Amino acid sequence: MEYVILAVVIAVVAIGAITGLVVSGRRRRELDRPSQAPTITAPAPAKPAPTETAPSGTGTEVETEPGAEPETAAEQPTVEEVRAEEAEAAPAIEVPEPTAGRLVRLRSRLSRSQSTLGKGLLTLLSRDRLDEDTWEEIEETLLTADVGVAATQELVDNLRTRVKVLGTRTPDELRGLLREELVKLIGTDADRTVRSVKQGDGPAVVLVVGVNGVGKTTTTGKLARVLVADGRKVVLGAADTFRAAAADQLQTWGERVGAHTVRGPEGGDPASVAFDAVKQGIADGVDTVLIDTAGRLHTKTGLMDELGKVKRVVEKHGPVDEVLLVLDATTGQNGLVQARVFAEVVDITGIVLTKLDGTAKGGIVISVQRELGVPVKLIGLGEGADDLAPFEPGAFVDALLG
Repeated sequence: MEYVILAVVIAVVAIGAITGLVVSGRRRRELDRPSQAPTITAPAPAKPAPTETAPSGTGTEVETEPGAEPETAAEQPTVEEVRAEEAEAAPAIEVPEPTAGRLVRLRSRLSRSQSTLGKGLLTLLSRDRLDEDTWEEIEETLLTADVGVAATQELVDNLRTRVKVLGTRTPDELRGLLREELVKLIGTDADRTVRSVKQGDGPAVVLVVGVNGVGKTTTTGKLARVLVADGRKVVLGAADTFRAAAADQLQTWGERVGAHTVRGPEGGDPASVAFDAVKQGIADGVDTVLIDTAGRLHTKTGLMDELGKVKRVVEKHGPVDEVLLVLDATTGQNGLVQARVFAEVVDITGIVLTKLDGTAKGGIVISVQRELGVPVKLIGLGEGADDLAPFEPGAFVDALLG
């Protein structure tokens, strides 16, 4: 029994010794490890900035820069600041040059291109002998310049009579004689004023018609400059809804002189745009509404009928004061064909001849007036913004004769 108790005691002592050795060894190993720098705990990561979602339906998200402060109401631009920025971005309003005497100022451009007609006639008339061959050459020169058969015969007959009776031979006398006869053919008694002054409460309404390619939209824009230069307030109607960029082109012309442009969707109803333009002109109290109509091909009856519809719809507001037909002077007799067809659809009240600076066919002025029985009121003499001039018979003939 004593031996058993002794064995138990020895076992307990041995276990305690072994446990102490193990713990002591662990402590020694920990003390022998190299010293480490203190651990710095990083702050918790900031919460991601809120995602700004675009209005419903766009499917677009705009992420804010991490750490950036959300834009506050105080940082939003004010109405005044926005208007100031728009004013800076808007094109400066131009002041067109006065229209009085504009044709005289542009005389050199016309005389350069018309030298074949004027100088050619003077050269022929100055020959020592005016025989039948010479008079035939004079007739040919006039016909080539698109004066027209009837007008050419009338002019030649008058010249032959006066030269024979008066014995006019000197260059100055011949020039004066030819000038008188040409001015007589063009006519000085016609009213060539563009009816652009408002009557009563409503504005004057001017329709600008013509086929594509004659410079119709450009002419409408230049006419706006002419009217603004004469002190008129103008609204433009971009009723040519079928030609790409026609409305943009007209609006650019309007912005340059401070004229508002009424436009509609591309391919929309031209009559609706014309109607809205006149309505806007009445609301704004302007003097004139200029409506650029679609450049219809004169061979398509249905499209020409639509031009008639534009005029009828506009007349719901009041009468149309002016219908200007734009013709390209370089087309000659083809322009007369166009003029006849347009005259059947709408009542043409005046002619605008463009591109007279690039043609020797100045006689179209005479023939188109005789064909339609309406006067030429404006002529285009170049690509410049102020190259559209009121037509003056005397100044025009002087330019022809050089």
